[in-house]
Amino acid sequence: MRMQLSQQPEELLGNRALGIIVERVDEGALRIAQMLTRGFPAVVDRPMPRPWTPRGLRWGWTAVRGLASILTAGDHRKVSVEASIRGMQHTLSPRSKQGIEAVDFRDDRLGHLLQHVRKPTYGPKSERDVQARSLEGYDWPQEVSRWDATTVSGDHEVPEGGLWQCGQRNEEPTRPQSQGMRGALDPLGMPLSTEVLAGARAEEGLAIPILERLRRGWNTTGRLCVGDGTMRAVETRRHVVGHHDFSLSPLP
Repeated sequence: MRMQLSQQPEELLGNRALGIIVERVDEGALRIAQMLTRGFPAVVDRPMPRPWTPRGLRWGWTAVRGLASILTAGDHRKVSVEASIRGMQHTLSPRSKQGIEAVDFRDDRLGHLLQHVRKPTYGPKSERDVQARSLEGYDWPQEVSRWDATTVSGDHEVPEGGLWQCGQRNEEPTRPQSQGMRGALDPLGMPLSTEVLAGARAEEGLAIPILERLRRGWNTTGRLCVGDGTMRAVETRRHVVGHHDFSLSPLP
């Protein structure tokens, strides 16, 4: 959009026309600012390999913009991120100190980022760094954590070895499902770690790999892990006690 200037601005700018760019940012800009406060781009960049594209937009900014778009629009599809960036290029480029184009957020590039994050070499390191920065910045209590497992079902194809499988859920045993386990600080509810697994396995033991990841970033013992029935499995309780922590769960 271009508009004609009055005499005083024209004398200051030395130009007869002024270009105005209007971009709608909604709460996406706020979400990005919150992630920048925690140093999220640097946390993601540190363990990741360099991008293969000549432009070289770092993975950290790809993750920040992608997460902000998903949370703002409530749309997890990768294609929606590329569409949303077209209306915020001029707003985000100065903040990231590099030019940002919609091509930097194509679905193939976001898919490549997800492939990196899911690897044990990269994902857990970024997770621990985010957790450490959050706890250090806000001085939140860390003595009690809460663990909860859930099952999600839907109408999906069931590929061999894929995430969606037919499991043992009593309500809908024939529908494809996936399982998730999340750990959070209690009572704040701050997420610490999340694990998503195929639905063809039992819920018992889901907390063990997450506890193992988080323990590498904890410097103390004697923590209380509160959970549902999945925490009362003998294997899980043995794991917790073996690392000098405590568990609390309902008994049948």
